[in-house]
Amino acid sequence: MHFDYGNPYPTTRLPVFARNVVSTSHPLAAQAGLRMLYNGGNAVDAAVAAAAAMTICEPVSNGLGSDAFCILWDGQALHGLNASGRAPASWTPAYFRSRYGQDVKTPPKRGFDSVTVPGAVSSWVALSERFGKLPFADLMQPAIEIAERGYLLPVVVQQKWAAATAELRSLPGFAESFLPRGRAPHVGELFQFKAAARGLRAIAESRGQAFYGGEIAQAIERFSTAHGGSLTARDFASHQCEWVSPIARDYRGYTLHEIPPNGQGIAALIALGILDKFDLAGMPLDGVDSQHLQIEAIKLAFADVYRFVAEPSSMEVSVEQMLDDAYLGARAKLIDMKRAQSFGAGNPVKGGTIYLTAADENGMMVSFIQSNYMGFGSGCVEPTFGISLQNRGHGFSVDAGAANHANLVAPGKRPFHTIIPAFVSKDGQPLMSYGVMGGNMQPQGHMQTLVRMLDYQQNPQAACDAPRWRFNAGLEINVEQQMSKTTVQALQNRGHQVEVIHDSYQDFGAGQFIWRAGDAKQDGYIAASDSRRDGLAAGF
Repeated sequence: MHFDYGNPYPTTRLPVFARNVVSTSHPLAAQAGLRMLYNGGNAVDAAVAAAAAMTICEPVSNGLGSDAFCILWDGQALHGLNASGRAPASWTPAYFRSRYGQDVKTPPKRGFDSVTVPGAVSSWVALSERFGKLPFADLMQPAIEIAERGYLLPVVVQQKWAAATAELRSLPGFAESFLPRGRAPHVGELFQFKAAARGLRAIAESRGQAFYGGEIAQAIERFSTAHGGSLTARDFASHQCEWVSPIARDYRGYTLHEIPPNGQGIAALIALGILDKFDLAGMPLDGVDSQHLQIEAIKLAFADVYRFVAEPSSMEVSVEQMLDDAYLGARAKLIDMKRAQSFGAGNPVKGGTIYLTAADENGMMVSFIQSNYMGFGSGCVEPTFGISLQNRGHGFSVDAGAANHANLVAPGKRPFHTIIPAFVSKDGQPLMSYGVMGGNMQPQGHMQTLVRMLDYQQNPQAACDAPRWRFNAGLEINVEQQMSKTTVQALQNRGHQVEVIHDSYQDFGAGQFIWRAGDAKQDGYIAASDSRRDGLAAGF
């Protein structure tokens, strides 16, 4: 691939070229990863250290109570890791109806009844044990130091922190942990999280056992019980992350790999399978035809994903059926280039997250994502060990009559998940580890940025900085304010209900990219970090 290294979009970022590189949405986390590489570690060591640091540096998006997923190239083969947590043993539709009424459709958005067992810590341990080189405790040390000594709050994180305060300040442990002066910290103000340093030390010393079978699990059970929750130490003890085979689809001679369901990564594969039926490169990059076509493709993808995707054992159709080429060809024929449409699911049966990536000169590449789901997750923070708990349980259905009944809550079941790492290969060899965080923006971002790189040869940083759109529902889309006004008007003329958004963080996600330039030891990598966050791509 010969990239165009011009960048027509307003940005403060340039691509980073290095043989060892880490790209995250906070500079201190990128430096934590580089520190492991300097100390003789590999890309997995770097990714785990960066992930631990991110729980402290960007708590609006993730914490020690997050879930996580990973795709990595170990130098010989591609591996997937699903570290999403399961529902507590007490969770049934009847449990939620007894608490919230007979008409309840989903678990609540905040509070303990939105918390499933967090899986991120298990992913760190599993990655380190199988692929890491350095002692696990060493990987936790940068995060412990940052939590103990504190750091000065950056601009974008501070804005989201302040915005979340009104909704979350009354939730258990939130004000004690994240409002140290009775308010959100100001930009440049010191924030220390000594409780989380204590939690990280316990995790480091026990290689995660304290979290899933010891003092942290017990503390969370006591905290949950005190505030009306049903999460128990036994729920934590039953947790295991799962090694999985990534699912894939070819596009323009390259292959995009995603984690299989219960995640939404298949949406990007479906959309690209539909776009593969069109000559996108023959359409102007930021013009209305290219953008309209991509919007309609992602709509078709989500129509099927929201209908069929759930915990694999509950799905009524297979991944293979959803990605069948003839089926996607039939779906592609539904697109009208002159008007926007609202699509329903097809019949494939025959008859506010952090993303980071790291790569080393020996060819190991890691695509890693972890998240508390919505900003600060459940809003519940166990105060002894600083465990900020996710709210992934909100992704379940409580209504047996819902369209996606496969996602009905049940004890020990994993909910539909939004966080998805991505990986690109060519001819069986690794090429790019990348991701775009942000709810249902993630597969949309995977598709939009990959189209820019593969169909239009935009370099990773330009593809990252380019204006994005986001499909919501029906005919509704959001577009970033820097998108061409001519294109926006043309989309409206085709029937898209367009809202121009000025807050790029909230609606359009942020990405980190590492593209392998050739031989890792000789040619190194090209890395990018999204200008929508406080991030950094750094290497040596």
